[in-house]
Amino acid sequence: MFHKILIANRGEIALRIIRACKELDIATVAVHSDVDSEALHVKLADESICIGPAPSIASYLNAKAIISAAEVTDAEAIHPGYGFLSENAEFAEICGQCGINFIGPSPENMRLMGDKIRARQTVTEVGVPILAGTTENVKSIDEATKIARDIGYPVIIKATAGGGGRGMKVVHSPASLANAFAAARSEAQAGFGNPDVYIEKYCERPRHVEIQIMGDKHGNVIHLGERDCSIQRRHQKLIEEAPCPVLTEKIRKKMGSYAVAAAKAVKYSSVGTIEFLLDGEGNFYFMEMNTRVQVEHPVTEMITGIDIIKEQIRSAAGLPLRFKQSDIRFRGHSIECRINAEDPFKFTPSPGRIDGYHPPGGLGVRVDSAIYDQYKVLPFYDSLIAKLIVHADTREEAIKRMSRALDEYIIEGIKTTIPFHQRIMKNKEFIEGAVDTGFLERVIL
Repeated sequence: MFHKILIANRGEIALRIIRACKELDIATVAVHSDVDSEALHVKLADESICIGPAPSIASYLNAKAIISAAEVTDAEAIHPGYGFLSENAEFAEICGQCGINFIGPSPENMRLMGDKIRARQTVTEVGVPILAGTTENVKSIDEATKIARDIGYPVIIKATAGGGGRGMKVVHSPASLANAFAAARSEAQAGFGNPDVYIEKYCERPRHVEIQIMGDKHGNVIHLGERDCSIQRRHQKLIEEAPCPVLTEKIRKKMGSYAVAAAKAVKYSSVGTIEFLLDGEGNFYFMEMNTRVQVEHPVTEMITGIDIIKEQIRSAAGLPLRFKQSDIRFRGHSIECRINAEDPFKFTPSPGRIDGYHPPGGLGVRVDSAIYDQYKVLPFYDSLIAKLIVHADTREEAIKRMSRALDEYIIEGIKTTIPFHQRIMKNKEFIEGAVDTGFLERVIL
């Protein structure tokens, strides 16, 4: 097992990793930008080191500074959390070259599954269903026109190296294809430094369901069930729950087995998720793989009792999984609300100083957050400031518990999305589980 880990991240995920390390008797090093010196992860780590000024490119994305910090502090491993460098294959490769363990999958895994075209090809080889679409990048509008006609409208154009909704355009008719194709390529180039796109059939009103997988360096892979992430705004998840309220046991087992098969096919040895689209008839299709820990991992922890971060660290250290698939049991229902420092109606950022803070508590309530009273929410980084997670015996009870916890949650001095989540918890369609990825735009916003 490692003796010291450097956390190459900030906010709630950095604090989450520190807590897991402390329970594993592993010393921690926090890195931070100059404006993050008062951050909670800096205060609670065993050591801390400033790696640059506020802009992410000069600090949390500064691979050289992070590697130097690890070398200076004699850290054996680096945990990237999510975002920033967590899916950067080049960074993982540099870690290995410097004799530092990267707590995540191999660079080869990240490159293979981060390339959407290659990922589609890989999972198809092990029988995972995919939507009709291209198996190569689409280079011209003439090629796109023919493909869209053959597949049938509506289609969706996606960035090959994309994520987070960037470089993604839905096209309902030939008239709008050219503009959408050009816009998707432009967004892909700006967002990922790669203009390549592909086209697939657009699945209308699907649910977004993902399978949490966990692997080790001994060839073992298991899954920890599914999460429903259908409550999204512009392809950004806002609420997640586990299990999916409409998934039958038959589909759950099938989806889980496909996810494990896909992970085994690439010799995956860390935590990650296989993401699917689920249509109204119970058909599901591979969408992508995320080769990192997810923001929403706590809901899976709540229904399985398994600490995903600890298992990720153990796997990176070369230890075998402590669980077989037959050991995994699911209990109750869990919901997570992402609390962002944003206007709850306009969703515009709301940085500033918190001048009153009271987190909710009680049975089955968990708050993953790195904010505190008088903490200053900075404008330089992601607006996520807390994750409110509840667990109960049933989904109905979980919704009521979440509603109660949201009512208790006090964050003053800035605007947050708490009122937005309160509205969702009282929405009839959400309560009935009748949601899909277009739910917010259609019903709430």
